[in-house]
Amino acid sequence: MSNHFHGPVKAMDDYTVSELIFEQLVVFVCSTTGQGDQPDNMKKFWKFLLRKNLPVDSLRNLRFAVLGLGDSSYVKFNHVAKKLHRRLEGLGAHALCNVGLADDQHDLGADAVVDPWLQNLWNILNIMYPLPVELSSQAVTFPSSRWNVVPSDVILSNRTEWLQWEDNSSLCPVFANQRITHNQHFQDVRLIKLKSSLSYSPGDVVMIRPQNLPESTEQLLEILKNHNLHCLRPDTMLTILSKDDDMPVPPALSHPVTLHQCAQLYWDLNAVPKRYTFQIMCNFTTSELEKEKLQELISAEGQEDLFKYCNRPRRTILEVLSDFPYASANIPISYFFDIFQPIRQRAFSIASSPKAHAGEIHILLAVVQYKTSLFKPRLGLCSNWLASCSINNHLPVCIKKGSFTFPLDNSIPIIMVGPGTGVAPFRSFIQERVCSDSADSDTLLLVFGNRNHMADFHMADEWKSLEHMRKLTLLTAFSRDQPHKIYVQHIIEKESSLIYRWLERGCWIYVAGNANNMPAAVRNAFVAVLQDKGGLVPQQADDFITSMESKGMYQTETWS
Repeated sequence: MSNHFHGPVKAMDDYTVSELIFEQLVVFVCSTTGQGDQPDNMKKFWKFLLRKNLPVDSLRNLRFAVLGLGDSSYVKFNHVAKKLHRRLEGLGAHALCNVGLADDQHDLGADAVVDPWLQNLWNILNIMYPLPVELSSQAVTFPSSRWNVVPSDVILSNRTEWLQWEDNSSLCPVFANQRITHNQHFQDVRLIKLKSSLSYSPGDVVMIRPQNLPESTEQLLEILKNHNLHCLRPDTMLTILSKDDDMPVPPALSHPVTLHQCAQLYWDLNAVPKRYTFQIMCNFTTSELEKEKLQELISAEGQEDLFKYCNRPRRTILEVLSDFPYASANIPISYFFDIFQPIRQRAFSIASSPKAHAGEIHILLAVVQYKTSLFKPRLGLCSNWLASCSINNHLPVCIKKGSFTFPLDNSIPIIMVGPGTGVAPFRSFIQERVCSDSADSDTLLLVFGNRNHMADFHMADEWKSLEHMRKLTLLTAFSRDQPHKIYVQHIIEKESSLIYRWLERGCWIYVAGNANNMPAAVRNAFVAVLQDKGGLVPQQADDFITSMESKGMYQTETWS
């Protein structure tokens, strides 16, 4: 509130959209999911805005700004933010500034766009709404924490291990956690099986909220043991109180929680800290040396240094706190919920069929571990936690509709391109077709790729068995089994005659896997097939695939 603006912060679907005609100033922040779709907490809001009976001047009194949070490795980069901006203008609203298109792929992350976009927005707003003299003459103070946090030594009985997140999660026991890649292979890929009565369909995803690994939790508790302002023990009770009705306390924190619960279940200790974290640390450190270094990192001139120190090596918030012990020991406890990000749910394509595996949910998981310039390997929070789960551990899960929509007509030919763990949703779909006795090699074509046939050919026996029974056509690409690399896009072009026959028959195409280069390379391969075997010029071939995309006949589900 340092800029003296006041207003509620809400998910769009929590806002009464019919009240929008009475608003004068709104800032919209939105992401994009699936096939360029709205996030779940915006769907009702967007559906209302699309009503054809809304007058073109409905929002003539509204001034607005739209900030998109996106990732340029996806085909429809910030698609929702762009559409929302256009629709608001189409209803008569006045844009304060250009739509902000934040990109997670940027070296500095979303902040590279968000920071200048916000500065520009505040400049505009301060001109439009100048402060009274008595306020404008006041010194700008450091922003207060979003909530009040009251520590206590009172120990409450009957506390549950799990926080009460508002996500309708069910606890499902693990009954299998099997490594399916060769033991000597660098990549640990797991097939994890859960017992569950939750209903789902092929293409759906399972949402899992992980915990921090025990060693990370203990490291944070050790850091906070030396806190100067509070006596913080693992069993210290924290009561989180709202300062303002516009920023309510989330359900998970609506009851007193222990410091240990926050460290294990709520704060993401693997997250790379945002620039604002360094501003908080700078404000509270008692070391002049630390303050000088932190001032450099948060300055406009120091953004390259911040990138080299924090973003490039993927330095975690725990490591940053360890590097600045005087700041860590003096940050008021209320600011802990500003410097730590809450643990987010992770989405995994379900790799099982409800018909083939009744009462089960299968997850195909690549354990994320990689090296940077730092000595300690970087670990993916969720994948390493899941890999460490033992039989009968209970995981909090819920089911969400995935981005893939498969045709109900079993006669429609389907091409599925799923390198690596991208094959997961196709295992669900293929098994469902097999159990329905509607699978055959003329309608199901799977293109699978990975490094080595012997090391990481996921579900090889299943695919080969189905191929032998003529229930599946299988094409494979193993990039490291020969001197030159062969990827799934190369196999598509190599088998252009076969692929073109499927395109002629009106096939649907599904692509799932890593979002870096694969999706664009696969799309280009299909374009090349249309040119080579269909005789189309480049623009015609590209338009053909674009038309398939617009009709939902070419769908992608990718992740970073």
